[in-house]
Amino acid sequence: MSMAEGQQGRLAPVQFTGARSELFGLLFRGYLLMVPTLGIYRFWVTTWKRRFYWQNTVIDGDPLEYTGHAMQLLIGFLFALAFFLPIYIVFFYLSTQSPEITLVGYAAVGITLWFLSGYAIYRARDFRLSRTLWRGIRFDQRGNAWGYALRRFGWSILMVLTLGLIYPFMAGNLWRYRYSHTWYGDRQFGWTGSWKTIAGPYYRAYFVVVAALIATGAIIGNVQAPLSAGPGVFFAIPGTLVVGGLAWFYLRSREATRMFSQVRVGDTTIAVKVRARSLFGQFLLYGLSLTGALVVFGMFIGIVVASLFGQAMLNPGAEGAELARILQSGWGAIALLVAGYLGLIATFALFGEVFLGYGYWMLVARSAVISNADSLKSVRATGEDRALVGEGLADALNVGAY
Repeated sequence: MSMAEGQQGRLAPVQFTGARSELFGLLFRGYLLMVPTLGIYRFWVTTWKRRFYWQNTVIDGDPLEYTGHAMQLLIGFLFALAFFLPIYIVFFYLSTQSPEITLVGYAAVGITLWFLSGYAIYRARDFRLSRTLWRGIRFDQRGNAWGYALRRFGWSILMVLTLGLIYPFMAGNLWRYRYSHTWYGDRQFGWTGSWKTIAGPYYRAYFVVVAALIATGAIIGNVQAPLSAGPGVFFAIPGTLVVGGLAWFYLRSREATRMFSQVRVGDTTIAVKVRARSLFGQFLLYGLSLTGALVVFGMFIGIVVASLFGQAMLNPGAEGAELARILQSGWGAIALLVAGYLGLIATFALFGEVFLGYGYWMLVARSAVISNADSLKSVRATGEDRALVGEGLADALNVGAY
């Protein structure tokens, strides 16, 4: 045993064994089943996906286990629909009022939904942890979801007032609250970082982007005649987008590395190392694969359109009559066009999960190392939190995770 290992206790690796192709097949099958079930099957797809991620995340030789069920998610969503019914009524009422009242009313509803999203995020995390086991011992999220929502809402207001400059303070405060109320059996988590943990990378990325925006504004503002503008004008906006993208990859990788590495479980520590170029590689794979899929999808749509409007294309004066004939012939053609639109949305969602969601989870898991792992052998199990129904509000607000 080396001196470093003796000081840190036994080091335990984290492995991720799931194949991207397996996740693709799972999601593709689930998306097809969502069509005849009018989207209801997505709760089963979410459950399949979580079991894939959990069982392929192997910590010190033992995988995580997800014990949640699709019916729990469905029931929670139905409760959320009942909760949102008064909000839908308010929206309808506001649409009948004057523009001034409508604007103020929509703003108030939007602020309310933003506040509720903080509550939903915390409750959803509570549900996932309460259905997660490792070595037969269950995780748990305690604390108060309303308290977290208030905390997050207050920080959001300060973010707007400071133009984002206060983000390191917000991130540190929220991370500390989440992890100080997280448990593994009878062992409490902790987070030992502060605002300084992410301040350096954040402010470097922030001011680089601000400088790029100021430079772009100055270049465009000095142009007197657009037709005689130099090449710098035409490269200014794309250049700013490139700078912003690179700054995002840099910040995202540093945030994952530094914030996760401050997590503790009793005497056990975690170290994570995510590189910006690895994140960029996942996005590059996503972009190339999505482009290929969209080309194939476009060819399919072209064939469908040609079959539907082929006669009209041969006779330019008959487009209106041909369209009327198709619309009168039944709902089949319309359903096909709607299916094409939904298929396009599903393609973005599918490839986003397979390349971006999978890629981020894989990079974090495979780079993680657990120090003093033997201290976790003395953890004792606690009971399951059965009061939680599901993630209905988080699902309705689209703020869920994995």
